[in-house]
Amino acid sequence: MSQQHETANHLVHETSPYLKQHAHNPVDWYPWGPEALALARQLDRPIFLSIGYSACHWCHVMEHESFEDPEIGRLLNDQFVSIKVDREERPDLDQIYMASVQLLTRQGGGWPMSVWLTPELKPFYAGTYFPPDNRYGRPSFRQVLNALAEAWKTRRAEVEQSSAQVADHLQQALQLEGSDGELAPELMRKAAGMLERAFDSVHGGFGSAPKFPHPMDIRLLLRVWKRFEDDAALRMARSTLDHMAMGGIYDHLGGGFHRYSTDERWLAPHFEKMLYDNALLTVAYLEAYQATGDVSYRRVVEETLAYVLREMTSPEGPFYSTQDADSEGEEGKFYVWTAAEVEQILGKGNADTFGYVYDVNAGGNWEGHTILHRSKTDEQDARLLKLNVEEMRLTLRECRQKLFAVRGKRVWPGRDEKALTSWNALMIGALAQAAPVLSNPGYLRAATRAADFIITRMRGPDGRLLRTYSAGSAPKLNAYLEDYAYLIDALVSLYEASFEPRWIEAAGDLTDIMIREFWDQSGGFFFTGVSHEALIARNKDLQDSSVPSGNGMAATALLRLARLTGRKEFQDKAEKTLRLCRSLMASSPMAAGQSLIALDYYLGPVREFAVVGDLGKEETRDVLHLIQGRFEPNKVVAFKNGNKKDTQVDEMLPLLAGKTGSGVVTTYICRDFVCQAPCEGKAALQAALDQ
Repeated sequence: MSQQHETANHLVHETSPYLKQHAHNPVDWYPWGPEALALARQLDRPIFLSIGYSACHWCHVMEHESFEDPEIGRLLNDQFVSIKVDREERPDLDQIYMASVQLLTRQGGGWPMSVWLTPELKPFYAGTYFPPDNRYGRPSFRQVLNALAEAWKTRRAEVEQSSAQVADHLQQALQLEGSDGELAPELMRKAAGMLERAFDSVHGGFGSAPKFPHPMDIRLLLRVWKRFEDDAALRMARSTLDHMAMGGIYDHLGGGFHRYSTDERWLAPHFEKMLYDNALLTVAYLEAYQATGDVSYRRVVEETLAYVLREMTSPEGPFYSTQDADSEGEEGKFYVWTAAEVEQILGKGNADTFGYVYDVNAGGNWEGHTILHRSKTDEQDARLLKLNVEEMRLTLRECRQKLFAVRGKRVWPGRDEKALTSWNALMIGALAQAAPVLSNPGYLRAATRAADFIITRMRGPDGRLLRTYSAGSAPKLNAYLEDYAYLIDALVSLYEASFEPRWIEAAGDLTDIMIREFWDQSGGFFFTGVSHEALIARNKDLQDSSVPSGNGMAATALLRLARLTGRKEFQDKAEKTLRLCRSLMASSPMAAGQSLIALDYYLGPVREFAVVGDLGKEETRDVLHLIQGRFEPNKVVAFKNGNKKDTQVDEMLPLLAGKTGSGVVTTYICRDFVCQAPCEGKAALQAALDQ
């Protein structure tokens, strides 16, 4: 909790919870905008740009240690113009200046991000967390501020020359050209080989500590398995999913995943929970369930979505952004247990069983406490405990419910309640994909509410999307490429779950805007639109980070929409985008998972299912479930009511044009709008799919 300063600064009227946390610092913070930038030019002072986010532990530490310090506040106020940015609201600034941090420090970046700029917005010094005094091998924040203020006064020409060089490097690095190489399946096979070299065969996952989930790479491996019958790819995907679901990175009481694991075993997470992680991992586990039929993956999907609908959903419909790692000033305090607490709540017998399964013991497994995790399956634990497996499962479920109820009475972690278009789109897509596979209409209702909110509320008068919304305030900020690409893809999934044509219509309208605002005639999409403010560089978002790359997702959405609408220009732009990403797919596939997923779809074959029937009939619903329940990622599904003629829908979805039914649900299986003989009824479709 921020120490209250008697006078509020310029962040007091912001809607971002992260910015509002700093509104009473003694630092005279400004939000990024014309007022602050003009002031820096007027006073001829350097800008101190601090970028972070609400769930960032070290952002809170630096605030408490430095930004709440009156002496540091005076130093910043006298020598700099201080600007605070929420990276989740302004990923454009985050991307550009993170690149400058990496360039200036020759190291990886991170948050809090600390960058010093000339009034022309060119960076000349950068870092991440600075302590209040010399420690951790880092200079103190005071020392850095004094040195930079002195350099600005006495070595101005040197500082400006350095900043100009950095800006030139950034602009050159962001000049990207497409590759003439072939878009071939071998790119996927090569990617799987590189993932195998990085794979941890003991604990699952890729690389060593800290270990991140890599949902796009897991989904890619499932596609490699299907395309090449590569059992090694499936083993890597399953091992990673299994170990994460058993590890401490998964919330065994409340469902959902924490951000990442600080160790290689998935035991000790960084405890923040992000909406995007839980959306992306939901889809990865859902696809694994479709591919394998393993009900443990279905359970993870259902528990994760239950968590999101229970704790991360606004009464207005959209989804909140994050939950903090900290509560009562301590990271993880909300989630961890002692053996004494567990025994008091569960009683000795059940506590012994629960403790054996979830590694609860007197010494704890993390800083004297226990992070719940598992190392064995239900069957293995039941055998070792000499218990009936179903009875043990029932006991464990009751124990989890009791502990969950007690945990709910603790002081909760903070929650960032702003709604971001792109992250909401990821969750809309996850819910829409899960609804038909798991036959859960509640998921479809939640996805529909959130999509309706964004489509109707988070747009400007000209139809362009806006980025962020907080209750009680108007939506604001221009949307970025990822907002459009993620939402278009989600709307295609929402159509395939509901068969409401309005979602395809909305997706087409947004795609036209995305092309007009972001498309580069040389190929690919810029991250910011032509209507966006001018920054020192305009980049193209090719690399996956914790979320899919904007260009990778744009290619995915365009390919899917092209199949449904028959609009060839969408297919052409997707291909040009993939050519832009080809070099990255070939050299650094772990940074190109979403582009490789799009490549798999581009390579096909893509099966087009046109179903004519009556949704009120059980056999029609069975046919749709038969199509959608399978792991067949390269497909589109269109539906029309056999008793209703709708010329507008036929024009919008040419796959449906001329398709008729005979009273029995009829499925046309097509490729490139050339269809096989229609399958009448469920049995005929099953036979065709088995072939």
